[in-house]
Amino acid sequence: MARLPRLSIAGLAHHVIQRGHNRQPIFLDDEDRLAYLAALRESAALHRVAVHAYVLMNDHLHLLVTPPTAEALSKMLQAIGRRYVAAFNRRHGRIGTLWDGRFRATVIENGPHLLTCMRYIEQNPQRLIPPTPAGDYAWSSAMHHLGRRRDTLVSTHLCHWQLGNTPFERELAWQRLLDEPLTPEEVQQHTDSATKGWALGSGAFLAKLGASCERPMAPRPRGRPARSSKVDPVCP
Repeated sequence: MARLPRLSIAGLAHHVIQRGHNRQPIFLDDEDRLAYLAALRESAALHRVAVHAYVLMNDHLHLLVTPPTAEALSKMLQAIGRRYVAAFNRRHGRIGTLWDGRFRATVIENGPHLLTCMRYIEQNPQRLIPPTPAGDYAWSSAMHHLGRRRDTLVSTHLCHWQLGNTPFERELAWQRLLDEPLTPEEVQQHTDSATKGWALGSGAFLAKLGASCERPMAPRPRGRPARSSKVDPVCP
């Protein structure tokens, strides 16, 4: 099956995944992580991309971002790649690519799907390096959303603002959501949607995107289509 064109739509949230080549580390220490966040902060500001959530793991990273134009997401990540990969290679005495091909991304509908995607991103450490609570991991946006530090990189999404009328209410509501693990089905759904390029949202949201983008928004059902019981007219 041919690779789908990558979805990139102005004004909508996108879940981005980048992995290390052959699952190799993309961060070897905290200096690397600080360098990546500096590059992300500068490039996001340059291309006016809002960063709502992130997590840096040893061999991959996740971002939840909203680009102002269809081209801004790719431009931001290309700029980060040029700056960070060159610095990483110089620092660690290596050459060649760092990433496992092009970045993966998909569009997320505002509302419950977006909040679940934020949980998916910020719960990554507690899923992959237990027993690390999401709120204790230094290299994600969780501490910002829980009020434990102010992260100037993060632009709080409207869906998060709507969790409460005060910072304390929002932080408490987010702590409750982070304390509730996603089901394996939810984890797989968000992984597949980003890695395979399928949009994630309600049926109405997917239908609207499909009409404007002229490409499938979700995988077609497996198997042959059901045979119609209608009898075709016989041509004279």
